Amino acid sequence: MKRKQLSISDLIIKYFKKHPYKDITHAPLVDWVEKQFIKLYNKKPRDTWRAIRMLHQQGFLIKVKKGIYRYEPNYNQLKELDEFTPELKKKILERDGYKCVICGRGEKEGYELHVDHILPKDKGGKATLENGQILCSICNFRKKNYNQTESGKKMFIRLWETAIKIRDKETQKFCEDILNTYEKYNINGHIEWKKQKAKTEF
Repeated sequence: MKRKQLSISDLIIKYFKKHPYKDITHAPLVDWVEKQFIKLYNKKPRDTWRAIRMLHQQGFLIKVKKGIYRYEPNYNQLKELDEFTPELKKKILERDGYKCVICGRGEKEGYELHVDHILPKDKGGKATLENGQILCSICNFRKKNYNQTESGKKMFIRLWETAIKIRDKETQKFCEDILNTYEKYNINGHIEWKKQKAKTEF
């Protein structure tokens, strides 16, 4: 009988099951998975961290804090993620007028529409009417894949506020140019930047 090939996720699960109730950091886990994968397939694994995040989203791992995960055998393993029912999807589509709430595009313009969790499922977001919104495929892609830009926007807002306090007009203008670009392309629009503050400080 042919042996089942082990995936990156299979190896991660194997490692955590050998170390239950322990807080596992990035380096030892990734090193171990890489060694095992090279032994099995003579090549390095790809996206090990992505597989770890997926196992957390599925409920197999507990996220202790950023970059640290734990496996507890009695934890609610492989929980079902909260999904919208077909009936609820229809209500959200009707409420939002069958258009993307960000750009206003819809199927008439040739864009696929998605019913999206405003607060993501892996952060505790529920499948409710209030937590649902319609996004086109492009805006949904941006939301899912550009989350790393959030820390950048927050950093420039903090730098901008500091520049105002110390009356550094050059740095303030630099930050405003960057933050205006965020707004122009509607990236991380949920992070508020109160531009009017600049007018009152000087």
